[in-house]
Amino acid sequence: MKAIFLATALTLAAQVPYERIRTNSELDKGNWLTYSGNYQGHRFSPLDQINKTNVANLKPMWIYQPANPQRFETSPIIADGLMYITESPTVVTALDARTGRSVWRWERTLPADLQTIGFGRVNRGVAILDDMLFVGTLDAYVVALDRRTGAVRWQTKVADYKVGHCITSAPLAVKGLVITGVSGGEAGVRGFLAAYDAKTGIEVWRHWTVPEKGEPGIESWSGDSYKTGSGTTWVTGSYDPDTNLLYWGTGNPGPDWNGDSRIGDNLYTCSLLALDATTGKRKWHFQFTPHDTHDWDSTHVPMLFDAVVKGKPHKVVAVANRNAFYYLLDRVTGEFLLGVPYAKQTWAKGLDDKGRPELIAGKDPTEAGNLVWPSLQGATNWFSPSYSPLTRNVYVPVREMGAHYFKGEAIFKPGTFFAGGGERTLKADDNYGAVRALDAVTGALKWEFRLHQPIWAGVMATAGGLVFGGSEEGNFYALDASDGKPLWQFQTGGSMAANPVSFLVDGKQRVAMSAKGVLLVFGLN
Repeated sequence: MKAIFLATALTLAAQVPYERIRTNSELDKGNWLTYSGNYQGHRFSPLDQINKTNVANLKPMWIYQPANPQRFETSPIIADGLMYITESPTVVTALDARTGRSVWRWERTLPADLQTIGFGRVNRGVAILDDMLFVGTLDAYVVALDRRTGAVRWQTKVADYKVGHCITSAPLAVKGLVITGVSGGEAGVRGFLAAYDAKTGIEVWRHWTVPEKGEPGIESWSGDSYKTGSGTTWVTGSYDPDTNLLYWGTGNPGPDWNGDSRIGDNLYTCSLLALDATTGKRKWHFQFTPHDTHDWDSTHVPMLFDAVVKGKPHKVVAVANRNAFYYLLDRVTGEFLLGVPYAKQTWAKGLDDKGRPELIAGKDPTEAGNLVWPSLQGATNWFSPSYSPLTRNVYVPVREMGAHYFKGEAIFKPGTFFAGGGERTLKADDNYGAVRALDAVTGALKWEFRLHQPIWAGVMATAGGLVFGGSEEGNFYALDASDGKPLWQFQTGGSMAANPVSFLVDGKQRVAMSAKGVLLVFGLN
């Protein structure tokens, strides 16, 4: 591994302590200090210089081209004039946010025998805390870098990459801890979430998402199937400073499409976990898809806000789930408050009063193939939704796609694909994408902006009354947050699979988004 200095580092005005990220104050509204813009998972920018009246004048300010253009899905962190991005396969680059000039670059040397099983060689971002950046690596380490220079401060092994574990998501830095999830569910690993001391890299706690013998939930796994139960945690979660709870989604059980060897609900896969951030102990869980056989990971960014639901005030957590239902839960108790479809689904009649799906018979994968909506990629996926406290809408990137699900033999061998089947999607003419605005409290559809192909890019709402997003056709666009009307677009030349961010440079608002092989930054002047 190495850090290369490409220019003189900028003078940084201050460190980035936990309190700075937590308060997200007026002084910091021009920065983007955590993966989702705030701990609550909103991906909402409070900036309003770019708004409905002038967004049509938006133009590129600078473009950065990574050394490896493949799988460029970074969500930048911006602090005090520096932008920190990740590149494939495990690279961290610091850029001058004014010009796009490279300041330093750190690259990890990966083992020659490294495999990514069921996903690509990708890294989606870093976390920042105090004077350090934190990044997960494809060979399953967490590395702390000096944010001024890129020098390695510490590195800690999280898991064994040889059995399928990797880290692709951005960590979350909270109160002196760095929390990371892991990928590798399609290799039959046992999933977990782990926290490390931000100063030393020493592990503080580890929470396994699949129980073992003697633990609550083990009765939901037949035989020894828990040992290959998966339940990985490969999308960055959210955090509530008031309750000190982390909210993190878990992935599918293993094997993916053949549930014969794992009879039961398969806790705590396809679930949302509420964990004490200090100890890692589980306060509550909610399982969206018990005994999943369609690979509907519940690894989404949860959105936290307060709302009156059915006449009563609640602190809620909202999840637009891969299984095509939009959920509201009480984030203090885990109580189910609401669940409604937001995309086409053909697997459940609905949800009961506890939020458990009422299944339609005959929808499991078969040897001949069984057509079900949504596809295994889900009604949405890893890319971020957005919550606007101004419109009180949740904006969801939606994939309308069905698939024929096939059941096959599942033989576990460490470090190999352990899926028990597969899928065949419908022809392109039968699929489409959309950005949908949902009433955050009821889940009712407010508007839809339809796209030609199923979407792979996240969205960001702003105080300027806009929603930014990207399409598979390469269009970066801005929509009116109130009615979904398109107000601006820019053809980037490549498909978009990332999340937008916004920040200030010299007092001027910028919007950034990566497309295939480039990072583009836009402004008015």
